Amino acid sequence: MRLCAANPAFRPAYKRINGILITLCAVFLVLCPFRVHGEVCARPQAGSVVTEPPDLRSKNGILEINMTAENVKESDGRTRYCFVDDQGRESPSLRVNPGDRIIIHLKNAMTEMPHAAAVAQHAHSHAAGGECASGAMTLVSTNLHFHGLTIPPTCHQDDVLKTSLEPGDTFDYSFRIPDDEAPGLYWYHPHIHGFGKPQLLGGASGALIVEGIERAKKEVAGLPERVLIIRDQDLVNPNSPPSKSEPVVPKFMIDKDGDSANNGTGFGKPAKDLSINYVPVPYPDYPPATIQIKPGEKQLWRLLNASAITYLNIQMLFGHTPQQLGLVAMDGVPIGLGTGNQDALDAVNWQTHLGIPPGSRVEFIVQAPAAGQDALLVTRTVDTGPGGENDTNRALAKIVASADAAEPISRLQSAPQPLLSPAEKWLGAVAPVRVRHLYFSEKLTDPNDPASAVEFYLTEEGKTPKMFEMNAPPDLVAQQGTVEDWIIENRSAELHAFHIHQLHFLLLEYMGRQVNENFLRDTVNVPYYGGRLLTYPSIRIRVDFRDPNTVGIFPYHCHLLEHEDKGMMGTILVEPAQGDQKMSAEGQHKALPESRTAQ
Repeated sequence: MRLCAANPAFRPAYKRINGILITLCAVFLVLCPFRVHGEVCARPQAGSVVTEPPDLRSKNGILEINMTAENVKESDGRTRYCFVDDQGRESPSLRVNPGDRIIIHLKNAMTEMPHAAAVAQHAHSHAAGGECASGAMTLVSTNLHFHGLTIPPTCHQDDVLKTSLEPGDTFDYSFRIPDDEAPGLYWYHPHIHGFGKPQLLGGASGALIVEGIERAKKEVAGLPERVLIIRDQDLVNPNSPPSKSEPVVPKFMIDKDGDSANNGTGFGKPAKDLSINYVPVPYPDYPPATIQIKPGEKQLWRLLNASAITYLNIQMLFGHTPQQLGLVAMDGVPIGLGTGNQDALDAVNWQTHLGIPPGSRVEFIVQAPAAGQDALLVTRTVDTGPGGENDTNRALAKIVASADAAEPISRLQSAPQPLLSPAEKWLGAVAPVRVRHLYFSEKLTDPNDPASAVEFYLTEEGKTPKMFEMNAPPDLVAQQGTVEDWIIENRSAELHAFHIHQLHFLLLEYMGRQVNENFLRDTVNVPYYGGRLLTYPSIRIRVDFRDPNTVGIFPYHCHLLEHEDKGMMGTILVEPAQGDQKMSAEGQHKALPESRTAQ
């Protein structure tokens, strides 16, 4: 080009080409600033207006997308992670209908971090052979888990035990949303054992919506809907003292992971900062994000707790007055669906606050404040126990009612066809074939310090607690076509969130008391042991293996990812149904007592 510029005969053409290049660069700077300036996994500023994730919708029964996993190290040492489509849109919401096929061409474009090599030696290797036995799991490995969907745990669908993409790898996911999948909010995120926490803290997560909730819950028909994803991240201001507006709290303690331990006051330094649709709300002043809405408007809010370790307790305040939130779905399943009770299906469960463990989702009706009225979306403190993290009271967003507020990008059908009732009997009415007994426990470096845990276990009664091993045989064996009751105790001094892949379950008992929930879950809290009870805190759930898509091997674990990463996980093999319905010898278990004496 310099030779052309030096020759007078070529100067006019050179100037035109140079002008075109400058114009193209300028356009590229506008359209893709994060690429030019190195802003991979770009994030908005604190106090920004909350915008919704972009929608990617299925067409003619197929949603086919290219997705890339990326990462970037920030100046303060934190690492951002994200999934982007081929147009650079970050963490898009995937919107599909029952029966649709999802095809994701996933590429791992992550780069090695300076400290990645140091931790890679702890990676979990797999047996050789096949596309879904690709090798090590490291800090820059990736895969996808489709949390809550009832799809097979097999290669190219929802396998997380063997599928691992290393930088430069590509991999195709292809699976079909079941015709009877409950309409509601699900989500996707990487599930790299040993390294799930840093990737989720870095923001690698997105929503997946199965359309049709208005067909089940007529109260939401015609409403505008809004997707809100709460994520946690390492503290932006870790050395700042608490805000002077807060009460004086005891000097904070630090757990073995370097997070602020629960001080029992609801204030002080939190373990993690939170963000709402990536708008950060950092400690210590918690400058709220802004949600714009039309005065008095009703909306359906779909809220996902995509945090790695933070529990939420959501509340909307007008001034200081809590407002009613109309719960219509939990963990992707509409309230009352499948019960056979039309009154339960038609009803809205009105609450003033909603507890949401990490990984869980709630969908609820809100009504906007009047113009000029002070309103906040907040999360209240959660008592995680003496060994848990500090999950504090804090604002998430101010809700600003204005006549010129933009409409949410999606609105539900106003006159939908009613959803057909599920063909299967309500889970609560099916007799379990067995009762299993499992328990959470931890290994402490200091027996007198409940925040000193270094190993985490999820164990079946009668077996020796051990950290999860990737190549070990399945811990449990069940039969497709059956249901089981699981009693899950917590023998540790911190709160845990039980989650199982591929299916939903029904909560039957909580702390020894019967509950009568008319909805299903895929994640639930198990209360911590405070040392003052004669029995360990426990829950009882009915686990549903009736769907043929549950056949295979898949995990159950605590959804606090630092616990899962450090061993609090097991696997279950669900065998195909047999004509005589007999269990394999490995799968036979006697029903166990429903309580245990604290030792």
